[in-house]
Amino acid sequence: MVINITERIAVLARRKKFIGGITAGTAIVSLVICLLLPPIFRAETKILPPQQGSSNIAAQLLNQVGGLATLATGGIGMKSPNDMYIGFLRSRTVRDKIIDRFGLMKIYDVKFREDARKELGEALSATSGKDTMIVVTVEDRDPKRAADMANAFVEEMVAVSKGLAITEAAQRRLFFEEQLQDVKQALSRAEEGIRGYQEKTGALKIDDQARVVIQGIGSLRARIAAKEVQYKVAQTYATSQNPDLQKIEEELKGLKVELNKLEQKGGNGHDPLMPTGRMPSVGMEYLRKLRDVKYNEILYELLAKQYEMAKLDEARDAVTIQVIDKAVIPEKKVKPKRAIIVALSTFTGLLFSIFTAFRIERGKTVFPSSS
Repeated sequence: MVINITERIAVLARRKKFIGGITAGTAIVSLVICLLLPPIFRAETKILPPQQGSSNIAAQLLNQVGGLATLATGGIGMKSPNDMYIGFLRSRTVRDKIIDRFGLMKIYDVKFREDARKELGEALSATSGKDTMIVVTVEDRDPKRAADMANAFVEEMVAVSKGLAITEAAQRRLFFEEQLQDVKQALSRAEEGIRGYQEKTGALKIDDQARVVIQGIGSLRARIAAKEVQYKVAQTYATSQNPDLQKIEEELKGLKVELNKLEQKGGNGHDPLMPTGRMPSVGMEYLRKLRDVKYNEILYELLAKQYEMAKLDEARDAVTIQVIDKAVIPEKKVKPKRAIIVALSTFTGLLFSIFTAFRIERGKTVFPSSS
């Protein structure tokens, strides 16, 4: 079937008023709709979240204890925390705080909080770029409210993150804090035990040689216990192939060998702190209690050092959420794109009117009206 261009042009000429009317009508209707649509403004803020790693001060202190120094300074290859902070921004806790802070249930005209959360989630955008910065944008009908909400999202996210152990240092601090509390209670019990025993049996004195042996073995056992705590912490961040974890393991084995040699000097499996035949049973019991006190004292001191190191790292990480660009009141709207909407609607109306004109002409040809 050959298309006759001349006929097509003739049809368009005959139906030009029809085509022009529909096209103009579509353009006018779309323009009116665009004018009735409320303008939407977008406010943007940029933040730089804390990056993994440890402070120089903490690293120097860790070197005094050993084992965790390299782990704390980034030797374990932690993932970028950007995704985690974006999750905080989108969390129900943060959204609820924003809803209450700005009275969004009334503004969005919704009955249920879940509906307000949904609308707020659609208005919020948080993305992470290659420059490690997080871009937070909020869209709203009120330009000032859009800027205030964008800044409020960052403020609420920081407030939530401060209450969570989200960094390696914070997790280490919590672990050492728990261990420290346990040892503190054990030390208090040991001190109360020896005090009560002295009051019950009378003050006892031991010779200098026995005291040195007690302190030596107590110190060695405490160092082993502290090293085991280090080993458990390292296992949470490193695999068995990690050289720092292997170093801690070797140090732990060496301490146990040293302790075993010292204990064997007592002979026949007896506790070297309790040489039989040389002290009465009262004195032996006193030595046991004194040993427990010395052991817990040294262990508490070692764990306290590691706890302070973790606190230093956590404090450094807690203050490094930086606002690069604070949200300002936007001057231009981002929605609706009136020119684009009107142009597309007009073009659609034009195509529809042309198609309809040809259909009408075809109908007249197939079903000609009788004279």
